[in-house]
Amino acid sequence: MDYILGEDKPQGCIFCPEPREDFAARLILFSGRLTRIMMNKYPYINGHLLISPRRHTPGLDDLTPAEMLDLMAKLRSAMAILKRQMRPDGFNVGLNLGIVAGAGVEDHLHFHVVPRWNGDTNFIPVFADVRVIPEHFRQTYESLAPHFQAICDEEQTCVSLK
Repeated sequence: MDYILGEDKPQGCIFCPEPREDFAARLILFSGRLTRIMMNKYPYINGHLLISPRRHTPGLDDLTPAEMLDLMAKLRSAMAILKRQMRPDGFNVGLNLGIVAGAGVEDHLHFHVVPRWNGDTNFIPVFADVRVIPEHFRQTYESLAPHFQAICDEEQTCVSLK
């Protein structure tokens, strides 16, 4: 909520490509022709990903058929990687459309992929407004990034994060 309501947000859209961007610094795991996958800088739990179209667009109705297909294919690939590498017991997958639905960035459609494990809930967020995450998100990024390099676009253009 501090990010959503805060005044000190970075300029521009966190999902839109920047010239000569530093993928690791921005926690970007994959950036293809139509879709981008990045880690959430303010995760609910380890492995919390954000999957968005590259084109700045606010809603599902605004997507082209190719963007919709690619977005779903990358969502499936990301979940497969998380299953293999992090072994969650399940997932919460969703998108918040509009500020009243909880969208922190309402102008750029994005899916949240949140891996879940049996017993991963606790009382600390309720009583202390603190999240307990067992691994620093930079360590999670380093362990996941090599696996996302294997994802290719439909033209078999694979993206190198180096």
